[in-house]
Amino acid sequence: MASEGANPEGHYSRLRERFLNNGLDGFLDYEVVELLLKLADPRPDHKPTAKALLAKFNSLGGVLESPPALLKTIKGVGDRNLFGLKLIQAVARRYLKEEVINKDYIHSSSQVISYLRHHLKNRNRELFMIILLNGRNQIIDLVNLFEGTLTTSAVYPREVIKVILERDAAAVIFVHNHPSGNLTPSKDDFSITKRLKAACKNIDVHVHDHLIIGGNDYYSFAQQGKL
Repeated sequence: MASEGANPEGHYSRLRERFLNNGLDGFLDYEVVELLLKLADPRPDHKPTAKALLAKFNSLGGVLESPPALLKTIKGVGDRNLFGLKLIQAVARRYLKEEVINKDYIHSSSQVISYLRHHLKNRNRELFMIILLNGRNQIIDLVNLFEGTLTTSAVYPREVIKVILERDAAAVIFVHNHPSGNLTPSKDDFSITKRLKAACKNIDVHVHDHLIIGGNDYYSFAQQGKL
């Protein structure tokens, strides 16, 4: 009987059949990465590359969230097989976002948090977002606004207000991540929140919350009585 190493196509056929029959149940992380690498790359054996990626980036999430330049430092990773890794990440984000659009924020807050965790987890830079709500507290959109080290000089209230007015939002929720995983708000976080809340008050837009996402957890200014 031929080994998997001697017959890699048989190996991938079996992986595809397992997935079609049972989804990802029973799959090891490196097998998931193998399939994603194989999507647009006909080379026969991606197992060593998949295992090297997981050894470098520690987890499936770490692989999917790492920037292309870092992924390419692993032997066997190039533009062609990066396609599968980045495609599945983008599809998941779009799906989770579409799941919360037009839904009432209060009743779908757990879904929103799930989306935000997926969207912001494992990023190595801070990202500031805004959740736009209509007068019935339904989510109009979730928009990325600023990226980098978020200080009072890096978040521009004028740009925030511009987006709010363009989408005719009645209320908003501000969101940003802490790549370190430490959820404690910084002095700048409090200052930014105060400035943005004052700017929104001037145009009669209610600020429901400011969320900080760190890893799998979050901090809510509203829940902590800090808004």
